[in-house]
Amino acid sequence: MKTQRSIILLALAATLTSCAPHSSIGLVDVQRIVSNWPEYQGYQTQMFSEERSITSRRESNSRKQRDAFDLQRKYSKITDRLSAQLRDVAGKIAAQRQLKLVLTREGVGYGGVDITGDVEKALNITEKASPTPGT
Repeated sequence: MKTQRSIILLALAATLTSCAPHSSIGLVDVQRIVSNWPEYQGYQTQMFSEERSITSRRESNSRKQRDAFDLQRKYSKITDRLSAQLRDVAGKIAAQRQLKLVLTREGVGYGGVDITGDVEKALNITEKASPTPGT
């Protein structure tokens, strides 16, 4: 869900620490992480399934709205937990590599040290192979 990705992006951006004029900057590709993170993907699939179930039931609209709100609240808590986990890992890697600032890759044209691979490793994420052109 786009909202959940936005929450993760904003949460990761909150890992910003003090910024000196010549500070080292770390970058994390959050889109890549969430597309390869089995835990995130599992919750995403489960949420979509539950959403479909709610909309397809033969119940009153008010009941569906109440259930949808409860579902949104449940997954907001899960997203907050996953965001905190991602922030913690990125913060630890930034400290190890003596980075002063960590940003999300989205919106950064160039520069910075990409720590996405380190974050994936710490979260036990294996990047899915990209399809090769022409195959």
